[in-house]
Amino acid sequence: MTFASQFRRGEGDERQIRSANGRLTVGVLTAAQALSMTGVSIVTLTTGLAGTYLAASPTLATAPLAAQFVATMCATFPAAMFMRKYGRRAGFTMGQIIGLLGALFSVYALMEQSFLLFLAAGAVLGVHNAFWGYYRFAAAEAADPAFKTRAISLVMAGGVLAGVGGPELAKHSRDVFEPVVFAGCYAAIAIMCAVNVLVLQFARLPGAPLVATQRTGRSWFELLKDPKFFAAVAAGMTGYGVMILVMAATPISMADCGLSFNDAAFVIQWHGLAMFAPSFFSGTLIQRWGAQRIIFAGLALNVVCMVTNMSGANISNFWFGLVALGLGWNFMYVGATALLTEAYRAEERDTAQATNDTLVFACISVATFASGALQNTLGWMAVNAIIALPLVLALMVMLSLRRASLQTT
Repeated sequence: MTFASQFRRGEGDERQIRSANGRLTVGVLTAAQALSMTGVSIVTLTTGLAGTYLAASPTLATAPLAAQFVATMCATFPAAMFMRKYGRRAGFTMGQIIGLLGALFSVYALMEQSFLLFLAAGAVLGVHNAFWGYYRFAAAEAADPAFKTRAISLVMAGGVLAGVGGPELAKHSRDVFEPVVFAGCYAAIAIMCAVNVLVLQFARLPGAPLVATQRTGRSWFELLKDPKFFAAVAAGMTGYGVMILVMAATPISMADCGLSFNDAAFVIQWHGLAMFAPSFFSGTLIQRWGAQRIIFAGLALNVVCMVTNMSGANISNFWFGLVALGLGWNFMYVGATALLTEAYRAEERDTAQATNDTLVFACISVATFASGALQNTLGWMAVNAIIALPLVLALMVMLSLRRASLQTT
């Protein structure tokens, strides 16, 4: 049997695929991540503001964004099972088609000025997010073992384009369908999803097995009893939850302070750069210092964000606070992903990854809805003060893992 037929059947030698095509696949997934994260950057910047125009109450402004993350949480396991049966490429392609439909649905909802339709469109986009959220794991699987942590970080580095391009694209597309504000932003997302469908066809990923294999290994509940797995999930939940809570409230808070949409775009742009630019070297830092130390550094940066944001409401405070928040997210999330890949066996891959992402997006969903409610009822100071609790809890979990690791060495 030739290698080509083996690859089509999903029976190719996994080691040969990694060595021959791993770096190409990582490059393709980095480009796909860049396009997907650009869409997320646009959604993050505009959804809360669009929700403010459409919602009956300002406290519901971030509800469409929360609906998106709830849908991602609910779709994470089905997306993993779809890819288990049909393969990564088929799953990633399906996810982009769903994103295209969700973006067009969002345009229609804004044209109709319907908050409920906009809420539903956010849920469709959330299903789309569940599929492309596995890019980083696919990169780790395609790369040589020694290149694994760098592969994860390089795919995450695709978000650098999102940090720069997302806010710029939002500024130039928001009035395309004037007087309907922000509809053009979602049309731009639809175009990027279509481009992504084409890009993903160049990724060399193993196909699905001819016959679905039986699930083996530990259940999700048993995995969570593993201290390393639990710590990785806790770090990912905290890093992403804290970031979303503060970031989603930022454009609304800046508008409340009399700052312009362009000011908010500038701050979110730098925040996006801070989130993803460190990925060019965070993989190397993890290889040298270990995932746990990088997560500790991320926790410290989140504290810097909290203190800065509570020190004033000038654009400089927003800028520095959101830069620190972005850096903290990168160190915690990339570190958590690397730590997670050390905590499960090959046969547990689908269950472990889906469990992690389901719990992470559950936290994101709560944080997103709470963000708008807190900002519009208690204000910016409350949004920032409340993140101290999850940061302390994550610190305690990581210290516990650290002590356990030292005792076994």
